Amino acid sequence: MSRRSAALLLAATLTAWVGPAASAEPPPIRVPPGFRAEVFAEGLGAARALAVDPAGAVLVSISNAGRVVALVPATTGPPRVVSIVTGLQLPHGLAFRDGYLYVAETGRVLRFRYDARTRVAEAPVTVVPDLPAGAHHWTRSIAFGPDGRLYVAIGSSCDVCREADARRAAILSYAVDGSDARVVATGLRNPVGLAFDPATGVLWTTVNERDWRAGGAPPDFVTAVPAGAAFGWPDCYALGGAFRPDPELPQPRPCRGLTAPTLELPPHSAPLGMAFQRDSLFVALHGSRAELPAAGYTLLRVRIDARGRVRADDFATGWRDGARVWGRPVDVAVGSDGAVYVSDDHGGRVVRISVAR
Repeated sequence: MSRRSAALLLAATLTAWVGPAASAEPPPIRVPPGFRAEVFAEGLGAARALAVDPAGAVLVSISNAGRVVALVPATTGPPRVVSIVTGLQLPHGLAFRDGYLYVAETGRVLRFRYDARTRVAEAPVTVVPDLPAGAHHWTRSIAFGPDGRLYVAIGSSCDVCREADARRAAILSYAVDGSDARVVATGLRNPVGLAFDPATGVLWTTVNERDWRAGGAPPDFVTAVPAGAAFGWPDCYALGGAFRPDPELPQPRPCRGLTAPTLELPPHSAPLGMAFQRDSLFVALHGSRAELPAAGYTLLRVRIDARGRVRADDFATGWRDGARVWGRPVDVAVGSDGAVYVSDDHGGRVVRISVAR
């Protein structure tokens, strides 16, 4: 399919809504013909996870500031920034269900009664009190599945090691009240994004793979997550669809009975948040560290056919140009207006991608 045809197909899935940009300077983001990218909000600090409230405001977790804010669209000019919750410990994942806002701190999940008209969150209740906190990977992403359960992604405490806590490097699920904890999948060094395919109900995640002390790294990946799947960490890693033992782990276990990732990505591209929009899965590639070969810094579009086969291409680029880093994508959300919103913890902003008019 040509680039123009792909753009026209996606245009049919997005609601055309053109609003004012928050900045007079257009962002350096390159998108397919028929779309436009604009800075929706800036000056936010290290913007991380996104969620859309029942009235259409985009909520953003500012993890290092311990708060959650709402970006309330204005008739003209940039959105109004409303502080929703403060005083949190590394808040990251956000989710709404039945009039409540759920916020994942690094060591627990809280539930707030939420008024979408006034943007007031109150009466906090600790739903999951004892998640393994902090360490090498501190983010805790959350999502509600079609089964009504709360899913939580928990990264490892190291690059390559044997974990003392079996809940690390795994995805867990809980009843909506935090009871009945179940392990959904294991062997995931750092699962970050969580999203359910609206057509099939299948859970997907993004995974940041290991770093080796001797240099190099295996592919990062995006994958469907069958219940009970084991993806190999720390003993094994996938490369080209086949598993290999980890070269830096003493006495790795045999690479048998493992689930191969659906889509391998370049090492250190750092896939984080993601969201489904009709037939597409949009994935934020946060990008590599400064001392590594450049990878990521894009919004990836993944298409999944009826047989579960995937193909991927860069949908939005320009967060990095050579040595210049304008931003680093973190999370993706589809707004009530049909636009795609992308947070950026490097530039402290949210970019909005919509159909051009």
